[in-house]
Amino acid sequence: MTERTRPTPWQWLGYTAGRKLPDSMQDWVRRDLTGPWRVPRHLVRGMIPFTPVFAAFLLFPGPIYLRLAMILLGLILAMFYCAAYMPMNRAHRLELHGLPVDLENPERARRHATERSTYERLHGRD
Repeated sequence: MTERTRPTPWQWLGYTAGRKLPDSMQDWVRRDLTGPWRVPRHLVRGMIPFTPVFAAFLLFPGPIYLRLAMILLGLILAMFYCAAYMPMNRAHRLELHGLPVDLENPERARRHATERSTYERLHGRD
């Protein structure tokens, strides 16, 4: 039997709720948390637990525009908090999966090293 490198839908739902994936998926977790689309993925992952709440808003009495406005307000608020706590959530997921907490996107790390060497060449080392 081969080991999976991507989570099943059920594993992914558990991952969104904060569960640890098997060690064979560590590369997938690293790419998920440091890859180029990490922010949109984090925001989508953060909205999954709110889906039942948003669905319940549709059951409230009143005109449809009012119910949709409730969903929009809840979505904006949830996105705000999801984005505000993204660094802490990311660090927790990295630690949970046995990866370094300060792990960076490889492209971003390369760009940072280039900028640092350029600065040190122009201004000296501090």
